[in-house]
Amino acid sequence: MSDAPEEIEALIALMARLPGLGPRSARRAVLHLIKKRSKLLIPLADSMRLVAETARECLRCGNIGTADICGICESPKRATGELCVVEDVADLWAMERAGVFKGRYHVLGGVLSALDAVGPEELRIPRLLERIAEEQISEVILALNATVDGQTTAHYIADQLEPTGVMLTSLAQGVPIGGELDYLDDGTIGAALRARKAL
Repeated sequence: MSDAPEEIEALIALMARLPGLGPRSARRAVLHLIKKRSKLLIPLADSMRLVAETARECLRCGNIGTADICGICESPKRATGELCVVEDVADLWAMERAGVFKGRYHVLGGVLSALDAVGPEELRIPRLLERIAEEQISEVILALNATVDGQTTAHYIADQLEPTGVMLTSLAQGVPIGGELDYLDDGTIGAALRARKAL
């Protein structure tokens, strides 16, 4: 049982639900925020409120931004005919940090998983097929995590795209088996993108 007031316990419980934070880490983080109230807690609360009010998914690709269509999708310079398919927004941001891909993205919002009852309709796979027809896509790059579910998803997408005739490639060397894009360094991502191969 804690001696902390109910309001602080509620904040600790919410923080403990964040990835990478357990109850003890959340308690330490909250105590630190309270000690640095004017420099951290208040600006953090203001920033979180602003993001909660303005953040939205791009209607075209699924990226997170503050407009209905994100800056990447809006940019005519990104209309290269290349479409990079990623599992999550964190993967898109990792690719952008590497600074080597100049096309557009498509965020699936997850991967196929029979165990979790995630099928193609729960992901943005139907929208991917629509975009290929609408946007004159010449190459689809599958930048999915090298996990069993990621590879299953890649094979499913490859089967769906076969009738379209679009060139289909995937990331190559540099991405370890079981690795996730968000945890890779920029050089590894760049090497993997440059060495992509046809499926």
